Amino acid sequence: MQEPAAARDADLRASDAERDRVADILREALAEGRLTADEHAERVEGVLNAKTVGELEVFIRDLPAAHGRRAAPGYAPAPNRPTDALPHDPDDNVVAVFSSAVRKGRWRAGRRIHAYAVFGTVDIDLSEAIFEYQQVVIKAISVFGNVEVRVPENVSLRGTGGGVLGNFEVDTVDSDDPEAPVVYVDGWAVLGNVEGRPKRGKLVADILDRVQRKVDKGLRKHLDR
Repeated sequence: MQEPAAARDADLRASDAERDRVADILREALAEGRLTADEHAERVEGVLNAKTVGELEVFIRDLPAAHGRRAAPGYAPAPNRPTDALPHDPDDNVVAVFSSAVRKGRWRAGRRIHAYAVFGTVDIDLSEAIFEYQQVVIKAISVFGNVEVRVPENVSLRGTGGGVLGNFEVDTVDSDDPEAPVVYVDGWAVLGNVEGRPKRGKLVADILDRVQRKVDKGLRKHLDR
């Protein structure tokens, strides 16, 4: 009797791409609360040590995503323009004239940020920023310069602008979380460059932050009893 195809596939050596696929499923399960932080860490370690496809499937066989049962998204795409009333004046000016200017690390992002690069480079990294508002507008003007905006994977991103002998390129990204911040990059690139991209891998840090907040909340409830 011929061995079933599924059984044969389970014996195949696992590739890095297959490990990444399983790790993504585990990451989503952690974000959805299907796995605890300890369970997630234990399974990820197993995924890294797995040799075959069958060994990988063991770590996700009790999760809906492994069986193709993904719930339909319960959110609407982020609006293309801000719907909140935003101030006309910027909360933060980032200016580089024949120089470079950087905003990165753990900083508080205001509702409006203006970035000007004139024969210079501006780097605005929101991947570890504290979002106090759901909608953030970044006005980016580049003249013979470069403005780069980086956001976490789990926020929405929109861009409105253009280039005059330059490049204006902002990825359109929709978050699965309806309460996630939305970052709008508006502006122009004149003989320069304006880019907006998600920074891959920063979603993991956000998940860990949420897990820690849940742990802290649980501890507070326990202490209040």
